[in-house]
Amino acid sequence: MPTNEQRRKAAKRKLERQIERRAERARRRRQRLSIIAVGAVVAVLAAGIAIYIATRPSDTTAAPATAAGACTYTADGQASRPVQTPDPNPERTGVVGLTLQTSQGAIPLTLDRAQAPCAVNAVTSLAQQGFYNDTPCHRLTTGEGLKVLQCGDPSGTGSGGPGFRYAEEPPTNLAPSPLGQGASNYARGLVAMAKTSQPDTTGSQFFLVYADSALPPEYTVVGRIAPEGLAVLDKVAAAGTDNSNGDGDGKPRTAVQIQQAQVQS
Repeated sequence: MPTNEQRRKAAKRKLERQIERRAERARRRRQRLSIIAVGAVVAVLAAGIAIYIATRPSDTTAAPATAAGACTYTADGQASRPVQTPDPNPERTGVVGLTLQTSQGAIPLTLDRAQAPCAVNAVTSLAQQGFYNDTPCHRLTTGEGLKVLQCGDPSGTGSGGPGFRYAEEPPTNLAPSPLGQGASNYARGLVAMAKTSQPDTTGSQFFLVYADSALPPEYTVVGRIAPEGLAVLDKVAAAGTDNSNGDGDGKPRTAVQIQQAQVQS
């Protein structure tokens, strides 16, 4: 049997081992707490950096996302013919010639970039891509206050377009219409862009004004028709409309087909 001395020594060793185990557990616990604390500090710092990045003022030396004055061409349904979206940064000065070679004769137009840069840019881009070639002028109006020939829809239905739309550039220099009611006078010889009743719906369709017409000043004016083009329009208007959309509104009885739209540089 072990002596009392041996029992005392065994008890002492057991106690020492217990103390060592407790010390080791305490050291490990302190280490875990230290790691957790460091992780929390890192998380707080990361959140602070994220908040700073999100809320700091923009660097004034950085290039803007969109160039000042750029045109916005927004995707809108399926194009009547596949085309590329125009360059959003058009030329803004000078004029460009566009001749509509039609089945009834040439209709030369002069488009004014300064007056409507985004619309003129879109029309010339579409013409250069052949969008207007072999397309009908689908609508003629002959009623009092609205005398226009409308073109620019390859489908010939009046609902087709280029697959994109853009904001109107309302004219600011039109005289009031003598018909009153807040309308402006779209004078004989103007070329303007068609749109729906909603804003920012200009597309590819345009109308050629062969006699003074009363419209709200919401339709972008892009240019003017040359005298020889007006002579073609007068001939078409004299033949009248089939009234398929109502009295004085429908397809022209003398069909007008744009054979080619030619841009003059």
